[in-house]
Amino acid sequence: MPYDTPIPGYMNNTVNTMRLWSARAPNDFNLKDFNIGDYIQAVLDRNLAENISRVLYPNDNFFEGKELRLKQEYFVVSATLQDIVRRFKVSKFGSREVARTDFSKLPDKVAIQLNDTHPAMAIPELMRVLVDEEKLTWESAWDVCVRTCAYTNHTVLPEALERWPVELFAHLLPRHLEIVYEINRRHLERVAAKYPGDTDRLRRMSLIEEGGQKRINMAHLCIVGSHAVNGVAQIHSDILKATVFKDFYEMEPHKFQNKTNGITPRRWLVMCNPGLAEVIAERIGEDFIRDLDQLQRLRDFVNDEAFIRDVAKVKQENKMKFAVHLEEHYKVKINPNSMFDVQVKRIHEYKRQLLNCLHIITYYNRIKKDPNKQWTPRTIMIGGKAAPGYHTAKMIIRLITAIGDVINNDPVVGDRLKVIFLENYRVTLAEKAIPAADLSEQISTAGTEASGTGNMKFMLNGALTIGTMDGANVEMAEEASEENLFIFGMRVDDVEALDKKGYHAEDYYNRLPELKRAIDQIAGGFFSPKQPDLFKEIVNMLMHHDRFKVFADYEDYIKCQEKVNALYTNPKEWTKKVIYNIAGSGKFSSDRTIAQYAREIWGVEPSLEKLPAPDDKH
Repeated sequence: MPYDTPIPGYMNNTVNTMRLWSARAPNDFNLKDFNIGDYIQAVLDRNLAENISRVLYPNDNFFEGKELRLKQEYFVVSATLQDIVRRFKVSKFGSREVARTDFSKLPDKVAIQLNDTHPAMAIPELMRVLVDEEKLTWESAWDVCVRTCAYTNHTVLPEALERWPVELFAHLLPRHLEIVYEINRRHLERVAAKYPGDTDRLRRMSLIEEGGQKRINMAHLCIVGSHAVNGVAQIHSDILKATVFKDFYEMEPHKFQNKTNGITPRRWLVMCNPGLAEVIAERIGEDFIRDLDQLQRLRDFVNDEAFIRDVAKVKQENKMKFAVHLEEHYKVKINPNSMFDVQVKRIHEYKRQLLNCLHIITYYNRIKKDPNKQWTPRTIMIGGKAAPGYHTAKMIIRLITAIGDVINNDPVVGDRLKVIFLENYRVTLAEKAIPAADLSEQISTAGTEASGTGNMKFMLNGALTIGTMDGANVEMAEEASEENLFIFGMRVDDVEALDKKGYHAEDYYNRLPELKRAIDQIAGGFFSPKQPDLFKEIVNMLMHHDRFKVFADYEDYIKCQEKVNALYTNPKEWTKKVIYNIAGSGKFSSDRTIAQYAREIWGVEPSLEKLPAPDDKH
C-alpha cells in the first residue's frame, strides 16, 4: 500500500511526491478456498504478511544478515519497480500507442539511484521484469538496466557491507539467484577476456564470495549493474578507487565519480537558526537561501565590528536558550559563558567518542592539579544512539554518564567543566543543539567516515570544527582555509603506515603520563566506585584490539584542544574564524549536490523556474 507525502519545493510552487510502501494483507489473504481448514490461523497469518514493514533495523554502519531485512529490501524494491514500469507504460509522451512497449527508452525517462546497497535487488528485479515479463532479450534488458541504475557507496567499513548468504537467497528468491548467477557469469567472462590467466582477480571481482558459506557481495552487484558509482566526499571517492573497488576502477574507470554530500539550508539554517539567517540577510540579502554560494560575500564583513558583534550575539542567545532547555531536562546548572563543546552522532568506535572522553578526563585532571589557574570553562555535550545489539557502544554511553557523575559533582571544578550526555538524540534535538554549539567534534580515524553531514550543519551555524582530515572535513578545510579549523591527528597515509608498522597501544600508554593516568582511572573504578571493573572491557579493547587507534591521535588532540581554549579567550578572533567558516560553507548545500547528481549521473538539467501559483491570474 503506497503512502504518499507531498514534498514542496522552496517558494517555487512545485510539489513532488515521496511514495513509501507499507505491507498490507489483502482481504481474501489465505482465504482463497471456501472451506479452508484452519480459518482462525488464516486470519492470524495476515499479521505475518504485515510484519514486513513493522520495524526498521536500527543499525548504523553494521550489516546483520537477517531474513526479515532481506524481505523488506525486496518488498520495497519490487513495489517501486512495478510502479516505475506501470507509469512508464501508460505515459504516452507524445506517442500514439495505448501502452508503451519499447523499453529501450526507459533510461531516458527513469533514473534509479541505489542509495547504498540496500536497494541492490533492483538490479536483478529489473532484469526479471524485463526478461521474464516483458520478454526482452538478456542483452537489451541488461543495456536498459545499466543505463538506468547508478550506485552511491556510503561506507568502507567491512562489517557494514551487505553480503547475503546464497542459501538465504535460494530459499527466498530462487529466480533472482539464477539471474545474479547469470550476471556474474557474463561479468567474469568480460574480466577473463581483459585479464587472461588472472584467476585471483576473478576471485576478487566475483559477485559470489566462496569459502565458508557462499555469499553475494551486493556492492559488486551494484557496480556491475550501474553506469555510475560514487562516494560521498572527495577523500572517500578516492579511497574507493584506490582500495575497496580498485579492481573495478581499473577495469571501468569511467564509472567512478564523486558527489560530496550536502545539507538543506532551509532546515539547517533558516528554520533552526532564524537569528543567524536574519543577521546574514541584513548584510547580503535573502538570495543565499536558494544559492548558498552567496555566503562567500560575508568575507567582506570579517573585520566589520558590527557584524562580528551581531554574529556573537546570536550565538549567545542560542546558547542561553539551549541552556534553559538543558536545565529543564538535566539537573545540571549550565554556565552559558562556557564553551559549548558538542559531539552528536551515532555511537560507534570509529567515531571515537572515547577520544573525546580521554580529553575530558585529562582536562579534569589538569584543573584538579592546579585549581587556581584561569581555565577556559567548557560544557561538553555528547549525544547519540547506540544500536540495540552493539554492546561496546552501550558501554561507551555508560562511561560518558559515569564521567559526568564524577565531574559534575566535584566542587573543586565548579562550573568550569560540565559533562552532559544528550539523551534521545534526534533531528528535533539537533535543531536546538547545533545553533548553540561553539565547538564541533569531528574526530573519526582518518579514512573511516565516508562524509559526515553533522560537520556541515555545525559549520553553517557558526561553530568551529576540531577534526581529523576525514570525510568532508577535508573539503571544509579547503573552503574555509585550514587555519580556520582545528585540524589534528594522522592523515589517511599515516594510518596506513601505522597499520604496516603495527599499532601498539602500550607504547603510547607508557610514553604519555596523562594518557596513562586517564586509562588507569577508568580501569581502576575512579568513575565507577561501586563497580570498579565496570569498564574493564573498554580498557582492554583500547589497550589490545583498538582498530581505530585512539591512543595514536591522543597527544595531538590534547594539544589541539589547548589551541581551542586559547582562542576562545579572545572572542573577537574566535568570531572572525566563525565568519570565515560560515562564508565557506556554501559548497555544502544539498542544492549543489543534487544538481551534480542530475547533470553528471541522471543526465537532466536542473530547472530553477518558478511555476505560477494556482491563484496567479497572470
